[in-house]
Amino acid sequence: MISQHNKKGIRNPWLLGMAVLIILVLGVNGTFIWYATHNRSTLVDRDYSTKDRKSNAAVVNDLQEQKALAWKATIKQPKSVVMGSPAEYEISVVDRGGMPVSGTLEVEAYRASDESKDFTTAFREVSPGSYQGYISFPLKGYWELRIRVKRGEDVFEADTDKFMVATAP
Repeated sequence: MISQHNKKGIRNPWLLGMAVLIILVLGVNGTFIWYATHNRSTLVDRDYSTKDRKSNAAVVNDLQEQKALAWKATIKQPKSVVMGSPAEYEISVVDRGGMPVSGTLEVEAYRASDESKDFTTAFREVSPGSYQGYISFPLKGYWELRIRVKRGEDVFEADTDKFMVATAP
């Protein structure tokens, strides 16, 4: 019979196994909590809000400058882009009066999932306001292009929509 005075129940292997399991789980959780409170995580950048970011006033100022310039960029990009093979891009830039904008143009290829693979390419001006260049993407996946045109003190920036870079068939 089971009673308060019977000590055989404490030696039951199921009861001992459950006690050991509970102690093990509590020990592992305690270890995780200790590591979380004593080691700095490398997954979170403590300065994420200030690193490489402009202040709100600077962003508003840039937008006002872009609006004042009123330049327009037209991008002719290939229908499909294959990883590792150069893709030809043609970009034309005109001012608010429709006159071509001559200057220097560079294109930054931006990959949201891997910042270390971003790169910048300078395009050459083939005629006034028309620029041409080749871009070879090192990885497949989604990319964006950020276009920056400089003429004297004026700087114009435009972004493309995301597009897919595929592997060779």
